[in-house]
Amino acid sequence: MDKFKELGEELKTVFSGRGTRILDSILPVLIFMGVRSLAGLKVALGAAAGIALVIFLVRIVKKNNFYFALGGLGVVLIAGGIALISGSEAGFYLPGLLSGGLTVLLCLLSVIIKRPLAAWSSHLTRRWPLEWYWLEQVRPAYAEVTLFWLIGFGARSGLELWFFSQGETASLGVIRTFLGWPYTIGLLILSYLYGVWRLGNLAGPSVEDFKTGRAGPWEGQKRGF
Repeated sequence: MDKFKELGEELKTVFSGRGTRILDSILPVLIFMGVRSLAGLKVALGAAAGIALVIFLVRIVKKNNFYFALGGLGVVLIAGGIALISGSEAGFYLPGLLSGGLTVLLCLLSVIIKRPLAAWSSHLTRRWPLEWYWLEQVRPAYAEVTLFWLIGFGARSGLELWFFSQGETASLGVIRTFLGWPYTIGLLILSYLYGVWRLGNLAGPSVEDFKTGRAGPWEGQKRGF
């Protein structure tokens, strides 16, 4: 029970303030899918762009962080332009395919240069000392989780690419929706559980040990990843 409570608190830390951002990213796609089946490609693109613009303006009026909404609007406009030029709704999903492939590539390169992407993500969220992540008794945990991300996101990108090549845009839209944030959150939960276990197994200094300069032996980071 304590582990579930801990997991809930950690997810709240990671996703604090991001609930509306998730909605900002998936709502235009859902609108596009729904309108496309009823009114055609051009109307669907107009509706998706329109809702993305409305979300952006609402964020500005409410003085929320509008950068995510602005990014979503930009992606919709670029994706819509590609779809119109190509004459195929499959073009609407091309930017997402490219960003997914880039994520997989970054995961691979970051592990090769021994600066795993999972460590950077944790540092940006938690603001723990960056030097701590590169310790030999810490870094392997983040490298292994990054490889886990590479496999997970790589499998999703491969599945999307296959549907894209087959012109199965309806299936591609479903995959993009349900293997988007729900899938990502699932990966993050597994990453956290494995990561905390691995840090304890490595028995390196905790973040607090590192900050205070406490000498070993250590018990490893017990909470937070």
